[in-house]
Amino acid sequence: MVLKRLAIAGCLLISATALAQPRQVDIKDAWARATPGKAENGAAYLTIVSPTPDRLVAVSSPAAKKASLHTMTMDGGVMKMRPLDGLDVPANQPVTLKPGGIHIMLQGLNEPLQAGKSFPLTLTFEKAGERQIEVAVEKAGAMGPEGHAGMQMPMPEHR
Repeated sequence: MVLKRLAIAGCLLISATALAQPRQVDIKDAWARATPGKAENGAAYLTIVSPTPDRLVAVSSPAAKKASLHTMTMDGGVMKMRPLDGLDVPANQPVTLKPGGIHIMLQGLNEPLQAGKSFPLTLTFEKAGERQIEVAVEKAGAMGPEGHAGMQMPMPEHR
């Protein structure tokens, strides 16, 4: 009888511990565009899905001196970029960072981002903590990760 009670108590303890730990944030389709040789800045894009509400509060990468969240908006026909102090991630709703919107700005690149290569990126969440991922570098002008590129924007004609 004592062993049975100990076994039940042990199972309850393990279940409670598993429930108390935050479930894993999923990071999908992390990518960046290749940069020209002398470019000092680049950008990274990705999709975040969390089973519980969370907030992305910091980003970092050894590929650049500084990494931060930025957003681009249209204001009176002018595209403006500004930093964000964090990014809310609602439960079970994908949050996609993409060109022309919210993105990770890489300032002071240590070397050009070269197509076909990758670099590490650390995302820090309020609840889920740190997540380290690899960001695939796509060709210059890409509009999405390889295999998910979607429509490519045509280059403007010069007359």
